[in-house]
Amino acid sequence: MPLRTVVVRKGFYGPLMTQTQKILVTGATGTVGRQVVAELLARGHAVRALTRDVSRAAFPAGVEAVQGDLADPGTLVPALEGVTGLHLITFGGAFFAPLETGPRLLELARAAGVRRVTVLHGGGPSPLEDAVRADDGVDWTVLKPVEFMSNALEWAPGIVASDEVREPFVSRLSAMVHEGDIGAVAAVALTEEGHGGREYVLTGPELLTVGDKVAAISAARGRETALVELTEEEAVAQWRAAGQPEDVIAFLIEVYGNTPEAGRTVVGTVEQVTGRPARTFSQWAAEHADAFTAPAASAAE
Repeated sequence: MPLRTVVVRKGFYGPLMTQTQKILVTGATGTVGRQVVAELLARGHAVRALTRDVSRAAFPAGVEAVQGDLADPGTLVPALEGVTGLHLITFGGAFFAPLETGPRLLELARAAGVRRVTVLHGGGPSPLEDAVRADDGVDWTVLKPVEFMSNALEWAPGIVASDEVREPFVSRLSAMVHEGDIGAVAAVALTEEGHGGREYVLTGPELLTVGDKVAAISAARGRETALVELTEEEAVAQWRAAGQPEDVIAFLIEVYGNTPEAGRTVVGTVEQVTGRPARTFSQWAAEHADAFTAPAASAAE
C-alpha cells in the first residue's frame, strides 16, 4: 500500500471505543509493547501477547500469552487465528537481529484474516518494515517515535546514589514522547479505520533540555538533583566504563551533539490520532518518581 500524506484534523478519526477486536502484539514485554497491550485492554479489546517463552512472561490479567518467534514465522500460525490486528517490531531473537521474515509473516497474517498492521520503526531502515510498506493486502501504519521518556531511567542509579545527573551536551533539545502515547496511537491504528498507508512521527508536547528533564525529576521526587555537565571526552570515558560498545558511543555522540531535526520538533500526531493531548515529561516523572528515590531505611537502621 503506497504511503499517503494527509492533513490530520482533530476529530478526523472514529470514536474512541470500537467493537471488540482480537489483536496480536509482538514485542509485548518491551517498553512500547507493554503499553500497546495496556491501551488495547483499556479500550476493551482482546489481547494476545507473543513471547518466546510463555513460562517466563508476566502480563496483565485478561491477556492471552502465546508462544512464538518472529524469526520462525510458522510458530505464529496458532497465534494469528481469529486476529484482526497485528503489532510488529523489526528485530528478534536473543541478539535483537533485524528480522528478514517480513514477507512470510505478512503472508500468514493475510491468510488468517488480519486487516491492520502497525510496525514500530527501529530507528533506521529494516527489511521487515520495508516488507510491511510494500504490502497492499493490509492497512499498515508505521510508528516513528522520537526519544522515549523512559530513557531517563538510565539516570536513576546516579540520582539515587548521589543526587546527580552527569551528561554531555546539556543544552540539546528533545521532543521526547511518553511510551504510553506510542501505545495509544498503536491501539487506535490497530482497531479503527483511516490509518492505512500512513507514517506517524510521534513526539511529546514540548521541547526539553537536559536541565528541564532534571528539574522535572527533582520536583517529582521532592529532592534537588544536580546536573553535572561533562565534556565529550568525559562522557566517552563514562560510557566506556559502563561497558557501552564503541558503535553505541559513536551513536550517542552524534545524536546528542547534533540531534536530528525530527527529534527536536514537536508535532501534534498523538492528540490528532487519539483525541487527547500528549503527556508531558513532568507527568512521566511523577509516574516514575519511585525509580529515582532511595528506598526508605528500615526501622532497625
